Amino acid sequence: ARVLEIARRLSRGEALGIGDEEEEEEEEGCQRHREPLEVFCKEDGVLLCAICRESRAHRAHTVLPVPEVVREYKEQIQAGLQTLKDNRDKLLEFREAEMRRNW
Repeated sequence: ARVLEIARRLSRGEALGIGDEEEEEEEEGCQRHREPLEVFCKEDGVLLCAICRESRAHRAHTVLPVPEVVREYKEQIQAGLQTLKDNRDKLLEFREAEMRRNW
């Protein structure tokens, strides 16, 4: 739910302090068409309703269903977390080895 909310904010440009009022979505869905947001446009980084998805602006773009976007971000976050844990373990091992060497 948090990732979806972040994606919604990013699609509205809130994180950057910008936003095109025509394409701005409300919590309930697409403001322009009053339809639920169903897919995520990878090229533009916005959530789209079915009608916006078929518009000329997005027709040729790669889109992902919202649950898949959430899953993709979750996997990226988990991969990044695992990398951080691995780096932490290496640093702790290095620190322990240095402490033994100095002892």
